Amino acid sequence: MTDPKTRLLSRRRFIRSTPGLLACPAFLSLPAWSKTGRKGVQEIPVDLSPQELEWVKNSKMAEELIGYFTGGYSCAESILMVALRFIGESEDNVWAAAGYGGGVQHKELCGFLTGGVMGIGFAAGKLDTDREAAKKVCGRAVNQYWDWWKTIAPLRCGDIRKPGVDPKVCRRLGKLASAKVEELIKTLEA
Repeated sequence: MTDPKTRLLSRRRFIRSTPGLLACPAFLSLPAWSKTGRKGVQEIPVDLSPQELEWVKNSKMAEELIGYFTGGYSCAESILMVALRFIGESEDNVWAAAGYGGGVQHKELCGFLTGGVMGIGFAAGKLDTDREAAKKVCGRAVNQYWDWWKTIAPLRCGDIRKPGVDPKVCRRLGKLASAKVEELIKTLEA
């Protein structure tokens, strides 16, 4: 039996520390938006960076988005509307996003995320290929959009629009999301 004084870490202390040790790698690779600011509120930038500004200036969808978003359309409706217009689909299809604004009305998945996925789906439906091939192409684009989104903001509306967060953050996210959806729509191929 070993002398308790020479043991560096008791079994009990080791077991209690394991969850923290396992979480360390996750904290080392947090996205930029996850940095904590004043009063513990996660800081998501309100203004576009110079690189983001250049990117959205070249996006037809991003250019149109704010007109819808500030004109009575929800986040989900506005991004779907600009996607529909971009691909030449009927604007009446915007009703598909009517219940998705405000995080499916419950501050859950962000409407710019869900509406963007719908836009990608409508675009994939226009591909000149069979349904199964179009679904695979759509799935790849949606996965790219999802992964990209996680680098700019939380998935949940409630985590984006916490008390004390400037509501203008949604304008920035909408512009970025519409530019990304446009980019993904342009690259869809079977």
